[in-house]
Amino acid sequence: MNESVLIEAQNASLEYRDGERVVYAVREVSLRVHRGEFIGIVGPSGSGKSSLLYLLSGLKLPTHGVVRYRGRNYAEASDAERSAMRRERFGFVFQQPYLLGYLTVLENVVVGAPDVRAYRQRALWLLEQLGLGDKAHRYPAALSGGERQRACVARALLMEPEVIFADEPTAALDQQTGLHVLELLEQHRGSGAVVLVTHDPLMLRYCDTVYKLRSGQIEAVERAPAKPVDGSAPPTATP
Repeated sequence: MNESVLIEAQNASLEYRDGERVVYAVREVSLRVHRGEFIGIVGPSGSGKSSLLYLLSGLKLPTHGVVRYRGRNYAEASDAERSAMRRERFGFVFQQPYLLGYLTVLENVVVGAPDVRAYRQRALWLLEQLGLGDKAHRYPAALSGGERQRACVARALLMEPEVIFADEPTAALDQQTGLHVLELLEQHRGSGAVVLVTHDPLMLRYCDTVYKLRSGQIEAVERAPAKPVDGSAPPTATP
């Protein structure tokens, strides 16, 4: 397997049964996610965008076909192994900014880290880079919607994941704020890949490859030249 390929789906389908009828959320999709690639998945409501993201991230297993991470078939991994992959190798940003109200912004960013003290400095650096340096010790209720989503981006980037999955991360934001969140994600993802689900074509400006879905199937693929990633070197976790 090509070492640059992080995730590969081969004829992957996700189906449900509605009585006697079979409904396909995703139908025979094949694609690859390469290291450093920014992928967009776009389509109308109900086209299977989020379902495909769930398959690629191992949150759901295909009913037919295969999805692999670094050559490992998700279906052959235990629930604990898949959970460890998501915790240690993947970052997630969802439509709604899920932050714990009783924790500060900084505490929310490091809450899933294996060693909170080791990752604290990187968390502070990320918050500073994302314009939240002065909000680190505040609680989520004191932040705007855009600020809360930026805190979620910091959390997703904390452990330098190989793949970041972003499921409609800008849907609850105005256009300008949404584009700013994606710009920050692009600037600070390092060599990590991004899989972005969106219904808004304007949010695809940073994508190298765009998959257009309809009725659970890939209708078209658009590719653009890869863009270099620039930015100051981030601190890493210290033992």
